[in-house]
Amino acid sequence: MFDNKSILITGGTGSFGKMLVRTILARYKPKRLIIFSRDELKQFEMQQIYNDPCMRYFIGDVRDANRLTMAMRGVDIVVHAAALKQVPAAEYNPMECIKTNIHGAENVIQAALLNQVKKVIALSTDKAANPINLYGATKLASDKLFVAANNIAGQDPTRFAVVRYGNVVGSRGSVVPFFQKLIDQGKHSLPITHAEMTRFWITLQQGVDFVLRNFERMKGGEIFVPKLPSVRITELAKAMAPELSHDIIGIRPGEKLHEVMCPADDSYHTFEFDDFFVIGPTINFNNRNNDFSRTAAGENGQAVAQGFEYNSRDNPDFLTIEQLMALNKQVVFE
Repeated sequence: MFDNKSILITGGTGSFGKMLVRTILARYKPKRLIIFSRDELKQFEMQQIYNDPCMRYFIGDVRDANRLTMAMRGVDIVVHAAALKQVPAAEYNPMECIKTNIHGAENVIQAALLNQVKKVIALSTDKAANPINLYGATKLASDKLFVAANNIAGQDPTRFAVVRYGNVVGSRGSVVPFFQKLIDQGKHSLPITHAEMTRFWITLQQGVDFVLRNFERMKGGEIFVPKLPSVRITELAKAMAPELSHDIIGIRPGEKLHEVMCPADDSYHTFEFDDFFVIGPTINFNNRNNDFSRTAAGENGQAVAQGFEYNSRDNPDFLTIEQLMALNKQVVFE
């Protein structure tokens, strides 16, 4: 799938991008592996680690359609990971978030179509499901753009899909490195936003593996959602520092008590597979098979019950404190 292919990663200097590069270089022999991002310092630092002959580093912003179009010349596969992701920053800087997450998504689509890129997967977030903050709303708009882009492509070969999952353990800004920093500083307590808060649990490597696998599964127009265990934030804190007390500080603006990845309103076009869900498009594609109960890789799924919602509170799979303690030792901090 990826051998002798030209692959471009937007936002490639982020936590996900670096793990994706590490994994591709270890498993495959790509023709070109292109990092497209706007931070020259991060690119310089990344080049010191990832300097394989196939590597290319492009300074550019997804807001710049012309630069994206130039960077995608001869590209076979695109992973769109660039986004403004911080919820409070998006609330205070709404137009900047819209420019990157919505207009940037449109630019990625147009550049891919112009260059007849074969496959594009865009990273989404649980916050795009029933969004209550601007970041989630922009990512929902982005998801809709990538799904509808399959109709725009028409008879052209380009296909677009979306991968959705929640906060990644160990990534910049996530709770595990935040707690670890406080523990290392010798704090006497850990801040908990709400005693009942739950989250899905996925590592960077699991996220990368899921994205790579879905290039084989995708027909175009799907939103792929992995089945994941949930964690209670209070138990995560106990697993990391059992001797520390907890301070309940209240939910932050735009924050949810529980993560949702498959909303109940989408249940009528959601399919369950062995270890993932597929949310099919709400629109029909012209001149194409609109049955998403079977993947391009030949896996068969079943329609979920009407009203089914996949959320971190009702998830039947919760990690215990002992499991969390063991898994925390495997976390790679970025």
